[in-house]
Amino acid sequence: MSFLIPRQYPATRLRRMRKDDFSRRLMRESSLSPNDLILPVFVLEGEQRREAVASMPGVERMSLDLLLEEARDVSALGIPALALFPVIDAQHKSEFAEEAYNAGGLVQRSVRALKESLPELGVITDVALDPYTVHGQDGILDSQGYVQNDRTVETLLKQALSHAEAGADVVAPSDMMDGRIGAIRRILEQEQLHNTRIMAYSAKYASRYYGPFRDAVGSAGNLGKADKTTYQMDPANSDEAVHEVALDLAEGADMVMVKPGMPYLDVVRRIKQELAVPTFAYQVSGEYAMHMAAFENGWLDADSVILESLMCFKRAGADGILTYFAKRAAQLLNQ
Repeated sequence: MSFLIPRQYPATRLRRMRKDDFSRRLMRESSLSPNDLILPVFVLEGEQRREAVASMPGVERMSLDLLLEEARDVSALGIPALALFPVIDAQHKSEFAEEAYNAGGLVQRSVRALKESLPELGVITDVALDPYTVHGQDGILDSQGYVQNDRTVETLLKQALSHAEAGADVVAPSDMMDGRIGAIRRILEQEQLHNTRIMAYSAKYASRYYGPFRDAVGSAGNLGKADKTTYQMDPANSDEAVHEVALDLAEGADMVMVKPGMPYLDVVRRIKQELAVPTFAYQVSGEYAMHMAAFENGWLDADSVILESLMCFKRAGADGILTYFAKRAAQLLNQ
């Protein structure tokens, strides 16, 4: 229990400590540095290929050779890790997402190249089937179009294992299937991959903020008018998020994720306060797109708002933030 000491004006003037920069810095409760940032990146097949993502100004899909150059810049800025998302060609998509666990697949090759080139840069891989399915859902469908939980988990653990064997530092299941963290942890232990970390997307909401991301990975057209409400969380719920996180921790997650970010900072706060575990949040594509629209129209000042938005995550309790602003923010913080 905390106790507030009764304080009254004018003996207490809270503006005193705000008067000068030095005293504002001394009492600052939260801090932000490049160490808090993770850059999501999109990789595609080919060489010397760049494709702009129309709904995410400034974000590009890159072939692996260009991604390696980007990764060097990321590392030089002091950003600890990047999160890898694949753009899968249509001919490799299927009902059962077999390409997801292909040892010679785009993600697996990218991981090996990144770890060979920059062994100290953390590589986080997305464990989910939606880039690989013809229907854009995160799992294997039954005859009625319902995502089958246990059948999907069988494929997810193959995918996670293939990423770990390629050298991924962190596998990040973002699918929201029940029991997949335990299944993945067991296969990693069985294969002596004890130090492969699991970042569980434990509280991933069925949000409308994901639209630009689905454009970026090419799953929007496959998904069509369908949604993911039968497995992603209801935006109205908070207690459920705490249960989801607790389950994933019990099954072997090392870190947990809340997604989206800023509209869900109350959930970040609850998880950090109630469970006291490494907690991450994702400033998702829709949040990025809204900010960029305001910047490009001159409605908001870009540099100051980027840093303010990221500081909000830290104030809420996030240990790290996945953000498309990671490079720009790191450059500003390093000045």
